[in-house]
Amino acid sequence: MPAKSKSQQKAAGAALSAKRGDTKKSDLKGASRSMADSMTEKELHELASGGRKGKPEHVSKSE
Repeated sequence: MPAKSKSQQKAAGAALSAKRGDTKKSDLKGASRSMADSMTEKELHELASGGRKGKPEHVSKSE
């Protein structure tokens, strides 16, 4: 499942980095911290991968 927005993709990338041990989990904030706790490495990779071209910066909650 690819990300719907650039910000979601960035948060997934940060969570994936912490999950792999490249960055400290304590450095994460907001969505990336909850993603790191609730998603598997495979799910985070799928969410973070793919291009950013054509994606909105943010997506409203109603979409």
